Amino acid sequence: MDKILTIALSKGRIFEETLPLLAHAGITPIDDPEKSRKLILDTNQSDVKLLIIRASDVPTYVAHGAAQIGVAGKDVLLEQGGKDLYEPVDLHIAECKLMVAATDEAKLAKKRLRVATKYVKTARRYFAAKGKQVDVIKLYGSMELAPLVGLADCIVDVVDTGNTLKANGLSPLEHIADISSRLIVNKAAMKTQCERIKEFISQIEHAVSTR
Repeated sequence: MDKILTIALSKGRIFEETLPLLAHAGITPIDDPEKSRKLILDTNQSDVKLLIIRASDVPTYVAHGAAQIGVAGKDVLLEQGGKDLYEPVDLHIAECKLMVAATDEAKLAKKRLRVATKYVKTARRYFAAKGKQVDVIKLYGSMELAPLVGLADCIVDVVDTGNTLKANGLSPLEHIADISSRLIVNKAAMKTQCERIKEFISQIEHAVSTR
């Protein structure tokens, strides 16, 4: 019997934009994750399962072998590091930018910045490379509020349209990285299920190139 191939995905935009790529590889979920309470979804292939988890947990599940393959945003990968993972394909989905934003440029001129973000490690690396001293304040959401109430001088967050920033009087001022979702693979699984995973990667690459 073939080993089960488990693919870790997160609900929402990444899941929706990954579905056509999976379909190109002949994989379609039987259950709708938005309606089902199940966290492990069956597919039309009995030996392929979809694991539905938080976006920030996808690299952890794949790195520890609970899933052989996953789809994760580059923002999450930058923050968590890529140990025990291969990152063979940029899927060019869920594209956005990781930016420093503030109410005005003068806020970034301070000798020691207070930075609000959920990307603590990434923010520290970025400002350290600029020789800037920072105090990083970890938040889990509503980053735009922090500069408005004096909690922080600026924020580091992903920016898509920029409408939320604009609505709260903030501007994207410094570009840290271009973000998109990546196919990630467990390094050990790449050895034990090599041919199968290579074939899957090839199908996904073809789906991306012909989209």
